[in-house]
Amino acid sequence: MSDVKGSGLRSQKARQTRQRILAAARELFVERGYGATNLQDVAAAAQVAVQTIYFAFGNKRTLLKELVDVTVAGDDEPVATMDREWFRAAMAAGTAQEQLRAHVDGTAVVLDRVAPIIRMLDAAVATDAEVAAIWPRGVDPRYVVHEAAATSLMSKPGARTDVSVAQAADVLYALLGPELYLLLVRERGWSPQRWAEWSFATLSAQLCVT
Repeated sequence: MSDVKGSGLRSQKARQTRQRILAAARELFVERGYGATNLQDVAAAAQVAVQTIYFAFGNKRTLLKELVDVTVAGDDEPVATMDREWFRAAMAAGTAQEQLRAHVDGTAVVLDRVAPIIRMLDAAVATDAEVAAIWPRGVDPRYVVHEAAATSLMSKPGARTDVSVAQAADVLYALLGPELYLLLVRERGWSPQRWAEWSFATLSAQLCVT
């Protein structure tokens, strides 16, 4: 029993250490830029040995990859976006309007977490070929999520019959993207709630019978 308890405590401590490293990396990468931050800086901020970072993450690129994954998900659980409770609840909504409302609200929460790291990540991808290789060119995973949402939404009561699933997916992908969110919330000073209400109203006019 003591071995099991000890193992659990070690696992919990290791997870807390990883979370502390990720928090330090997030702050430094955003403040200084990915390229200008080294692992020694992250280790000092997280109050761990640099060898601990290598042991936990392997290298700086994989640390960045996990930081992005955790920021998108909101936690370090290995659960894909389409398996997340908020997304599954939205997909289970009975009408197109109800699903769209839930989808916008859930996406708003994700974008609020992701927005602070977007510019840092874009700069890292643009200047570091090895970072760019982590996310190879092809179908954006974000598009896959919105395409699944569009497929469900356009089959429900209240959806416009003259809009194809492909068009609906494109509209969701564009209007619920981090670029527009950053433009309106970070640059133009909109509140996240105002962005969500505008996005819902705009998308509802495009995709639903009003």
